[in-house]
Amino acid sequence: MPLTHSAPDALARIYATSLFELAEKSGEGETAPQKCESTLGELEDILELARQDAKFGEFLASMILPSKERGASLRTMFQGRVSDLTLKFLLVLNDKERLGHLPAIVAAFEQMVQEAYGRVEVDVYTAHPIEHGEIGAIRTALQRTLGKEPVLHSYVDPSLIGGLKLQIGDQLIDGSIRTQLRKLRDVLSQDGGAEIRSRAARLVDGQ
Repeated sequence: MPLTHSAPDALARIYATSLFELAEKSGEGETAPQKCESTLGELEDILELARQDAKFGEFLASMILPSKERGASLRTMFQGRVSDLTLKFLLVLNDKERLGHLPAIVAAFEQMVQEAYGRVEVDVYTAHPIEHGEIGAIRTALQRTLGKEPVLHSYVDPSLIGGLKLQIGDQLIDGSIRTQLRKLRDVLSQDGGAEIRSRAARLVDGQ
């Protein structure tokens, strides 16, 4: 059975809350925000590995594999590669046979980190890879607008032609050229050429 991704539920929030409280207290040379962020990053890397490697995803989600054997494998794979807190958390989930619930738990934990430390995840879609300077400008503009520190994830979507598209939670801000062309096409279709010429004339006359 593959590892399935689902929205956070009550069970996921219980485990995420426990992890959040432990991360804030653990220290290990980091501030509470740093520890929460680093723990989140490690868990997201593990989920990404599960997405890329179907066998690893099945290993995590399997209800057949004895938890004792899987626990030993988890120690072999991650000892010294992730923090003690992350490894211990994985082992607890394994003992409780909740590793298959990991995606929902990580999603709930991510929400807690964002709410606690004023961060917001933003997916940025552009037609071409974004240069470092452009990323900085987008981050600054979003931080000024949202009042939170944006965590940007950039993706390339050639179908956009140009411009960019932002996904902030369930809100989509589409400033792509493709969308602008579609809107123009709709105007032409609905209003006809005469109305377009009329609008242009009013602009020229300053009306």
